[in-house]
Amino acid sequence: MNSLHHEDRITVIVLTHRRRDELARTLTHLTALPERVPIIVVDNDSGDGTAQEVTRRFAHVTLIQAPSNLGAAGRNLGATAARTHYIAFCDDDTWWEPGSLSLAADLLDAYPQVGSLTARVLVGPQRREDPVCELMRTSPIAPPCALPGPPILGLLAGATAFRTDAFLAAGGYHPRLFIGGEEAVLALDLASAGWSLVYAPQLTVCHYPSPVRDAGRRRSLLARNAVWAAWLRLPAGAALQRTLQLAPRVWQEGGGVTGWWQALRGLGWVLSERRVIPPHVDQMRRCVEVAEAGG
Repeated sequence: MNSLHHEDRITVIVLTHRRRDELARTLTHLTALPERVPIIVVDNDSGDGTAQEVTRRFAHVTLIQAPSNLGAAGRNLGATAARTHYIAFCDDDTWWEPGSLSLAADLLDAYPQVGSLTARVLVGPQRREDPVCELMRTSPIAPPCALPGPPILGLLAGATAFRTDAFLAAGGYHPRLFIGGEEAVLALDLASAGWSLVYAPQLTVCHYPSPVRDAGRRRSLLARNAVWAAWLRLPAGAALQRTLQLAPRVWQEGGGVTGWWQALRGLGWVLSERRVIPPHVDQMRRCVEVAEAGG
C-alpha cells in the first residue's frame, strides 16, 4: 500500500499507563500509516504527563482519560467511543504494520461470521515471531466454514481487531480482572455468542516489550485470575481440575497463604457472575487443552 488514504471502517485504540515514551513511539508509527485511521488513546490515569504529551504532539488523536487505572478494562472506554464498525487494539508498546488495518477491515467485510482477528506478532528489532503464533497457527479446532485463517479460542489484547458490536455485546474486558484472564473470558464469551475467532497471519503487529512493568505483581494477578476465569466460565469439573493444577502457581506467585487468600476472597463475586460456556464451546476448549498437553 503506497498511497495515503482515509480508512473509515476501523478505529485503532491504544491503552497506556505510565509509559509516556513508549506511547509516543507507538503513536508515531500509527500516525505514519498509509491508511489514515481514527486513533483513540485511553490513558489509565498515568499521572506522568502522558495526557499532556498526547495533546501537545498528537492533536488529531482522541484522548480519553480514565478516572483511575482500570487495567485491561480501560480498553472498553475506547470501544464505546469508537464510531466505526471495527476496532483494533494496541498496547503502548505495540503497533500495527502498514496495510494491516485496512486488510483487517477487508477480512471482516468478507467474513461476516468472524468476530475477531488476531494478528501475527513480531518482537523487537529482530522481528522474531512470538512463539504464541505457532500455537495459533496449529490450532486443532476444526473450522465450521470458510475462514481467513485457523479458528482459535483465544486472542491477544494488544494485537486483535474486532467487530465493534460483537466486542461491546460480549461486555468487552471484564472490569474485575484488571490484568490476566480477561482475554480468555472474552474469547469464551465471543465463541458462546456464535462468533468465530481467527488467527490471521496476513496481519502483522510489532511488539517492542516495555521494560516498565511490575513483573512480580503481574505474575501474582495472572495466577489468581486464571482461577477466577475458570470458575467464571468453565463447567464445574473442569474449573475444579484447573484450580488444582494452578494451586502451586498461585502459592508461589502470590506469596503463599496471601495468594490463596486473595483468590478465595473473590470467589463470591465470581460465582455470582458465573455463566458456563455451552457444550460446543467446551468441546473446542478441551480440544485445545489436549493439543497443548501434547495429546
